[in-house]
Amino acid sequence: MTHNTSSARRRFLISGGSLAALHSLGALAATSSKAATARAPVLFIGHGSPMNAIQDNRFTRSLQALGKSLPRPQAMLVVSAHWLTPGATGVLVHERPETIHDFSGFPAALNTMQYPAPGAPALAREAAALVRSARVQPTRDWGLDHGTWTVLHQLYPQADVPVFQLSIDYAKPPAFHHAVGRELSALRDRGVMIIGSGNVVHNLRATMRGRPESDKAGQPWAQAFDDAFAQALQARDDKRLLDYSSLPGAATAVATPDHYFPMLYALGAAAPDEAAKTVFSGFHSGTLSMRCFQFG
Repeated sequence: MTHNTSSARRRFLISGGSLAALHSLGALAATSSKAATARAPVLFIGHGSPMNAIQDNRFTRSLQALGKSLPRPQAMLVVSAHWLTPGATGVLVHERPETIHDFSGFPAALNTMQYPAPGAPALAREAAALVRSARVQPTRDWGLDHGTWTVLHQLYPQADVPVFQLSIDYAKPPAFHHAVGRELSALRDRGVMIIGSGNVVHNLRATMRGRPESDKAGQPWAQAFDDAFAQALQARDDKRLLDYSSLPGAATAVATPDHYFPMLYALGAAAPDEAAKTVFSGFHSGTLSMRCFQFG
């Protein structure tokens, strides 16, 4: 089974619109008269296989319980490991984002599944205006990929909370992604829940297919990295989490950083003194860390 998002779907057009005008639009929207809104939490979800959208396991049940415990947000901004863009950061401004089935080899029940949540174009443009450290481009040339909708299906199964995605400029270093998350944190005061969706340990070539869900990893390198990550997170040692390559087992645990980078947006969106609450910990397929946590 493989994920095969086409390169064409990963691209979007950069228009000639003025970024200054975009920032002005966001500032105007942010200062408009609005009712007071509770500060929304930040989540990081280890999403794992798309099959989690239709499977019943400890992980999916933990997401269902989490969704019931969370305050209903005004909207959700998701940074998924499966929307990577070169040279810019995209923000989805579609009114009705499509459900993208960016995988193959899975059952028909998964391939036909829909998550028809509305978009949040106005809030998405506010998000774009908040970011100063990145080249941000509003776009309609995307939808909700499986890093987003398979998770939200468990959290908010009615698909009635507006949602938009932010892409990852994959060529940038960890500090860049953390900084963008920090700039986006102001959205929390607008009732926007910020969600990073990836995996702390993710190396598909090193998974142990068929191994059942378990508390511990099937390989020492995966357990070592996940443990070291959890310790740094608990201590809010953001510097160590940014320098993840120095953690034990990193070369195999984060062979490519696409699934690690979404966590940095969540970390950046959390206040420096906000403690992380573990929502779920454990492993799928032996080495895939499903660790999830919450700020606020």
